[in-house]
Amino acid sequence: MRRYTLADTLIGHADQVLKTLTPNTAPALRANPAQTHETPPLDNKQQQLIAGLMRVNHTGEVCAQALYHGQALTAKLPTVREEMQRAALEEQDHLAWCEDRLKELNSHISVLNPLWYGLSFGIGAAAGLAGDKWSLGFVAETEKQVCKHLESHLAQIPENDQRSHAILTQMHVDEDHHRQQALAAGGVELPPPVKKLMGIVSKVMTKTSFYV
Repeated sequence: MRRYTLADTLIGHADQVLKTLTPNTAPALRANPAQTHETPPLDNKQQQLIAGLMRVNHTGEVCAQALYHGQALTAKLPTVREEMQRAALEEQDHLAWCEDRLKELNSHISVLNPLWYGLSFGIGAAAGLAGDKWSLGFVAETEKQVCKHLESHLAQIPENDQRSHAILTQMHVDEDHHRQQALAAGGVELPPPVKKLMGIVSKVMTKTSFYV
């Protein structure tokens, strides 16, 4: 089995960063759930709303990639590191699906993604350093909050836009699965102040990414 040097690790991480932040470089491993649905007729107001929500979700997936990358880097147990890397691969699908939908809506990804990636990577690395049970607990709480956001977005998107509904519905299934996996692997509940801080950061990210 090959032993990875510090240089190997840094090069691997640089590749992950580029794939996450550069459009069309992180292909989905699974088929896009939207492909079985027709493109719906949308007026300008509907299109802007959906594009804003999908941009928020795309940025959320950038943050998820960063969190998992940071946690994998500092995880203590190999099993936890592998779990983080496996979850990141599934999140990569979400990233590609959101990108596809934004293109269909003639919209763009957030210009603030590099900033959010850097902040999220630092948080993920810090969570990993705190210990695997806290790192897994952080994953569980993050996915719980993500599921709430997805439920809110599903309620806002017009019913005739089944393409966006299909993407967000599958994302919700995956995120909840990640939450359950993290708890089953030994994740503990985070202190209320940490949960509150996570919620505040999430709200700031949502408001800024909707427009830019």
